[in-house]
Amino acid sequence: MRQGAAWGGGYLVRAAHTGLSWGVTLALFLHRTDLQKQEEQGELLQPLIFVLLVLCSVLLYFVVSLMDPGFVESDEEEKVGMNEEQRVMMPQFPSNVWLRRCGYCMLKQPMRAKHCQLCRHCVRRYDHHCPWIENCVGERNHPLFIVYLAVQLVVLLWSFHVAWSGLYFQQSWEWLQHNIFLLLSFLVIAIFTIVVLLLLVSHLYLVSCNTTTWEFMSHHRISYLRHCESENPFDQGVILNLWRFFCACRLVTWEKIYFQEDSDPV
Repeated sequence: MRQGAAWGGGYLVRAAHTGLSWGVTLALFLHRTDLQKQEEQGELLQPLIFVLLVLCSVLLYFVVSLMDPGFVESDEEEKVGMNEEQRVMMPQFPSNVWLRRCGYCMLKQPMRAKHCQLCRHCVRRYDHHCPWIENCVGERNHPLFIVYLAVQLVVLLWSFHVAWSGLYFQQSWEWLQHNIFLLLSFLVIAIFTIVVLLLLVSHLYLVSCNTTTWEFMSHHRISYLRHCESENPFDQGVILNLWRFFCACRLVTWEKIYFQEDSDPV
């Protein structure tokens, strides 16, 4: 139900992303770029790889956009339709830990979760609500979101090189008429390359510290961070942080890590 609502609310953004991706790709093939020259010479390997990368980035976009970011479920919802293996994968909270209830949806809210008023639900390990994917970035889709950014950056850098190869600047109205779409594509690619690069670098830094955008920006307002002696109670070192972020196959009980850190001798 929630995914259907998400699709209905963001179909224009998703359609715009898809149209822009394939529109720029088409412009690169219709002008005298390296891709067009290779296609004319029968060297189809690089053009084929380029199209497959664009397709991969679009598919990753839709997966990240439509998947569950880690919505907090009620106890009854979690138990319905869950087999034994799935129950083992769910985080088990320590018996002495009290989970506060969200003031909006009244669900028990795990540590690091936050209620998103746009999605109208609490999200585990909430990072931010991304307007470009029309979905929250949370514990379930955050790793795939970074993979998407990395693939998108490769596509953009390659597109930048291809678009530049087709630009031969001349001060004439005829040249502008024939190259206006390639020039616009080049400007769009340049802008998105900077944005995606900054996003990828910032998210990799935050992940290496085991913190989120929300925690980084609102550290002084978050109670479990404000009252903790350690600046970041979830930081377990760069290597372990990255390993657990990208390779862990289950939701994490952050309360265990938090109280273990809090109880360690100084």
